[in-house]
Amino acid sequence: MAARKMKVAVHLSSMTGFSRVSGQDTRYEWVWELRCVNGRGLDIRCRTPVGFDMLEAVARAAASERFSRGNLTMTLQVNPVEAGSSVTVNRRLLERLLDVAREYEGAPGVLPPRLDGLLSIRGVIEPVEEAAADEEQSVRIATMVKTLETALDELQASRLAEGSKLTEVLRRHVAEIEELSVNAAECVAALPKALSARLNEQLSEILDARPGLPEDRLAQELAALLVKSDVKEEMDRLTAHVEAINELLGEGGSVGRRLDFLAQELNREANTLCAKAADVSLARVGLDLKAVIDRFREQVQNIE
Repeated sequence: MAARKMKVAVHLSSMTGFSRVSGQDTRYEWVWELRCVNGRGLDIRCRTPVGFDMLEAVARAAASERFSRGNLTMTLQVNPVEAGSSVTVNRRLLERLLDVAREYEGAPGVLPPRLDGLLSIRGVIEPVEEAAADEEQSVRIATMVKTLETALDELQASRLAEGSKLTEVLRRHVAEIEELSVNAAECVAALPKALSARLNEQLSEILDARPGLPEDRLAQELAALLVKSDVKEEMDRLTAHVEAINELLGEGGSVGRRLDFLAQELNREANTLCAKAADVSLARVGLDLKAVIDRFREQVQNIE
């Protein structure tokens, strides 16, 4: 008998997260630092020191396999293990920086450059590398890639943990939307009776003022008012959108864009509900719906 395949739970992921993982070998120590915030798509920025540029393509590919949205910055810092390692000064670059500083000498609000500040600029001071064997360098690069993968895994875990919290918040908002939808349906159910009573009162006043008003004209006005205040389609679409949102929350994965679209559709129906409301209580429910939907959509912006 074939083994039953277990269903793996898929959770929502936030686009915000952070991780920092370090590693070292006999000659170097390094740190991968990853930061991710919200983004419309996946925007990756990778910063590597001189001599380790080949890791940028590897880092981009590894991140693209794990994430589909977010502004992700990956920074690699590498330092020699021995404190007494030799360094060299890029004097050509330093002279260029000094020339630029002289152009602004005496300018209001511009302080003269400090030597420690100039020397801290990337590329001014570079370590003097001893020629490393190809095999040693290959092993080092492979180890750095493993450190990167660990950092990406931790970032993914961080985003999932934040996504789990967001899911609970979104479910509370959806539950509130469902409750308000029930209240709106009750208002709609009571609307014909309320309209009838109000129309009878208004018709009595009209007939007293103009006793010869034709009955067919009155029937036309009544029908037009009922059509104008009919919100059945809006209520049906509201219910359908809520069902679709619940399905996406249960489905998990990269559903942020679809949730955002449904949030826009919910807001559209709530606006129409308020515009067509022929009753104060229904109008209030519509305004409450708009407020909850706005909070829901604000949180959806954080979902991958």
